Amino acid sequence: MKDLSRRMDGAIDALKKDFAGLRTGRASTALLEPIMVEAYGASMPITQVGTITVPESRMLAVQVWDRSMVGAVEKAIRESGLGLNPSPDGQLVRVPIPALSEERRKELVKIAGKYSEQAKVAVRNVRRDGMEALKKMEKDGDISQDEMHSVGDDIQKLTDKHIKSIDDVSAQKDEEIMQV
Repeated sequence: MKDLSRRMDGAIDALKKDFAGLRTGRASTALLEPIMVEAYGASMPITQVGTITVPESRMLAVQVWDRSMVGAVEKAIRESGLGLNPSPDGQLVRVPIPALSEERRKELVKIAGKYSEQAKVAVRNVRRDGMEALKKMEKDGDISQDEMHSVGDDIQKLTDKHIKSIDDVSAQKDEEIMQV
């Protein structure tokens, strides 16, 4: 049970991480963290070529450590699909966060819904694995049928709790995205 709970918690943590990268009206360093930069012949996270800061509520700044990487960082941000337009200033890349249009907000809510559904599928897969292990234990004679049904109910309750948690996190993110 502890293992199943841990794995379901992992699905929720992954969902929260995905949500952190979804843009709302405010600047957040988590917005740029998943961006990969072509540097030194390899693809690496932006956090390994510079420091991301939030100087103001609608501005991000990336302090690039190596001056030769400024162009690569700017290109990576521009091509990230986040709709951002970075402007280099020496070793600093300023990234203004534009206000979101109503249409873009609705798109982001749909994307958030997809992330939520992926997390729910992950939780259900964990439940399936747990139920299969239970059936195998019952078949091998390790546990009785009554124990199997009792533990099966516990697994279902755990699953329902995690699905509700995903719904709550999702509703909160949708509200945050739609907030003007």
